[in-house]
Amino acid sequence: MNWSFQLYSARNFQPWSDVLKVLAECGYAEVEGFGGVYADPAAFRAELDANGLAMPSGHFSIEMLETDFAKAESIARTLGVKLIGCPYLQAPDRPGDADGWKAFGKRLAVAGARVRDAGFDFAWHNHDFEFQPLPDGSTPQARIFEGAPDLGWEIDVAWVIRGGADPFKWIDDYGDRIVAVHVKDIARPGEGLDEDGWSDVGYGTVDWKGLIAAARAKTPAKHFIIEHDNPNDLRRFARRSIETVKSF
Repeated sequence: MNWSFQLYSARNFQPWSDVLKVLAECGYAEVEGFGGVYADPAAFRAELDANGLAMPSGHFSIEMLETDFAKAESIARTLGVKLIGCPYLQAPDRPGDADGWKAFGKRLAVAGARVRDAGFDFAWHNHDFEFQPLPDGSTPQARIFEGAPDLGWEIDVAWVIRGGADPFKWIDDYGDRIVAVHVKDIARPGEGLDEDGWSDVGYGTVDWKGLIAAARAKTPAKHFIIEHDNPNDLRRFARRSIETVKSF
């Protein structure tokens, strides 16, 4: 398995040329892209190649996929992306009821069909809000899946937990949809106060040994992407996290 690294984790440690060098030195073979690295795809691809790194997955906004798919496709092809992940829905745009979330699922289904027709895989990447109960007792994530029967899922396990849900149950119930896993840890009480409550993988409270075993056994996931939303030391986080997951 090639462990990947979500480049959003390194947005505060510029320049990117230094970031990619650090990741290669720590033993990563792959990275996951996001909007902050798409300004000059050809130049960024050259930096990846120089460090022996590949970018098999990348995040693209629903707005770009709907209004300028040609640009998204060009970026993805230049960088070698195979899996296009849709990462977020801004708070003002989030529905307030089950029907609204099902409609959003249908919206993702339309975008996903276009992505797949172009030869890419497609997945939704969750945060915590998808697991907060709606007035009818259901969750946005379940309603999204109801509206998009063929939608892939890039499960961000730590956000599932922060949303108040059990990731093992969601893996059991929807494992066939999971094509990628975000590997992020939650700090122990009183720790990580200057890192938004996150921690290096293996140094927090998430049962990553059990979760990775479950994901390997119950899902077709091809990509396992290490992430930290706000690390204060890039090299420490990147090194300790990959050392942890390689020990499983």
